Amino acid sequence: QVQLVESGGGLVQPGGSLRLSCAASRSIVSISRMGWYRQAPGKERELVATFGSGGTTNYADSVKGRFTISRDNTKNTVYLQMNSLQPEDTAVYFCHGVLDFRVYWGQGTQVTVSS
Repeated sequence: QVQLVESGGGLVQPGGSLRLSCAASRSIVSISRMGWYRQAPGKERELVATFGSGGTTNYADSVKGRFTISRDNTKNTVYLQMNSLQPEDTAVYFCHGVLDFRVYWGQGTQVTVSS
């Protein structure tokens, strides 16, 4: 079992940056597919950025080159650095992970990009 807690969301101007954090309640080295999804009102939840097998990364085409996923295993934390934010990035961002064939989600953190 694992609890995931996101932080770092907020209101930012177009072109601005935010860094999201996801703190896990246990070591993240054994949690697979860790990363970030997002969901805007009326939209399907979509993958943003995740770690795959062997620490590979997977990004949505819409964020590639602007967002960077990283991790600090000593802090049991996964990060999402978001640069050049656009209004279409506005959504609730959720931390995600898989442990013992179970999918875990954080509570979500709101990101709003508006002028």
